[in-house]
Amino acid sequence: MAKTASDLKNGAGAALAKTKPSPKATDGRTIRTPLTQNPHAIRDTREKVLEVAIGREVRAFRKKLGITVADLAVATDISLGMLSKIENGITSPSLTTLQALSRALGVPVTAFFRRFEEERSAVFVKAGEGLDVERRGTRAGHQYNLLGHIGSNTSGVVVEPYLITLTEDSDVFPTFQHEGMEFLYMLEGEVTYRHGSNLYPMKPGDSLFFDADAPHGPEVLTVLPMRYLSIICYPQSSAG
Repeated sequence: MAKTASDLKNGAGAALAKTKPSPKATDGRTIRTPLTQNPHAIRDTREKVLEVAIGREVRAFRKKLGITVADLAVATDISLGMLSKIENGITSPSLTTLQALSRALGVPVTAFFRRFEEERSAVFVKAGEGLDVERRGTRAGHQYNLLGHIGSNTSGVVVEPYLITLTEDSDVFPTFQHEGMEFLYMLEGEVTYRHGSNLYPMKPGDSLFFDADAPHGPEVLTVLPMRYLSIICYPQSSAG
């Protein structure tokens, strides 16, 4: 029997799911924790329609609270049918309805509009045009080149990508310790990097991802010059 395009697509997806390698832990064991986010998922372009934007937010806040549509119907005295239409962007809720949803979900009415034609920011930096910044390691001859920065954004997370360069004039520096997570990727040279009580010999192509609240930093500058990417992430609430 001939296979339809849908059959082929589903079959390919199943095959991909079977063959896609699982992430490995540092000791070679397979990491069993599933990654829940699909980076290839694309939101409906109709999100620019007010009703759709509101519906997405209502559903998201409801799921965040772990309640069903029926639970929300009881809490707001809005019918199941109406709530279904609101969440699917089929109808435009009145201000009174939005106020009832606001009280039940524990969010301000304005929270339902945040995705309506909300501007998304992007920063493009040409090669060699990053911003040199002063950080603690600068005193030890570490050059920090900030590759981009977006302050207030929809994710609730601040990300600071740096290109860090160490030369013959650089020195090791007392360990750093700060809030958030950090990712390092070696581009050139070699270093022994400390995180907590562990030491990691790093060469080009090696990476290190860690909780930045533990003491960390270059321990031994093995081969210079040395360059690596440092990407620091932390909650917006702690910025500044």
